[in-house]
Amino acid sequence: MEFKDYYDILGVEAGAGDAEIKSAYRRLARKYHPDVSKEAGAEDKFKAVNEAYEALRDPQKRAAYDQLRARGYRPGDDVQPPPGGFGGGYGSPGFEEIFAGGGAGGGFSDFFEQLFGRGRGGGGPGAGIGGAPRGDTRAKLAVSLESVYAGSAARISVGNRTLDVRIPKGVRPGQVIRLAGQGTGGRGDLLLEIEYAAHPQFEVDGRNVIYVLPVAPWEAALGGTVSVPTLGGPVELKIPPASESGRKLRLRGRGLPGASPGDQIVELEILAPLPHSTEQKAAYEAMRDAFAGDWRRA
Repeated sequence: MEFKDYYDILGVEAGAGDAEIKSAYRRLARKYHPDVSKEAGAEDKFKAVNEAYEALRDPQKRAAYDQLRARGYRPGDDVQPPPGGFGGGYGSPGFEEIFAGGGAGGGFSDFFEQLFGRGRGGGGPGAGIGGAPRGDTRAKLAVSLESVYAGSAARISVGNRTLDVRIPKGVRPGQVIRLAGQGTGGRGDLLLEIEYAAHPQFEVDGRNVIYVLPVAPWEAALGGTVSVPTLGGPVELKIPPASESGRKLRLRGRGLPGASPGDQIVELEILAPLPHSTEQKAAYEAMRDAFAGDWRRA
């Protein structure tokens, strides 16, 4: 299988912190998202960025990957799994990772699956989640935020089997879905522990959904109405005049469902577009002249 340099894919150094990795992921995911990018090969790049982030955002996965990368592999090098696979010291023993719900987590490469043990079941004596009985099989089910928001029916692959799973609306990380009689080899039940798949646009804080909205300087200064994506579809958001970067606006009830539904928090990020014409450059020069002096103290 072909080695992948996840740090290179995200454009960060190997020693990058979590915040830098997250920032790089968000920027590239927005750039290559198939719904907005017209760039050739955008879908493949989008998948590669998602896979890299999925590997590096989790401390246990990142440590396993760093352990392999330290052997000096370069992108494209052939990596041969040791006898018995990468189970000894790599990945998360005892858990099979399954992705469902159309989120960013699906469609990973053979390299990712071999390294992190997707397809390695967790049954056997004492296996289970939350005191599961002997003979049950446990797995982690990564679901998209869209599935959590609306609820959905998902078809998942476990080993060489295909199973149908109902994703409850508003399901929380750590909750367990039990599929009776679907344990490994037909023994016991299959217990699916829910986790949220990484999303290219949104982050989650409790039941609130966080979205960073790029705005132009004139939108921030003068105010305006812009279309903002939400898990339930785009909505119109009014930006108040004299807004600064980091200002947070609230879309009530647009977060994850529950007894008390969450909100979507929209954080403004002011971005200045580059001038590509004589007229645009002249507009920036006029702005410079209008704000003559130390505008930073304004």
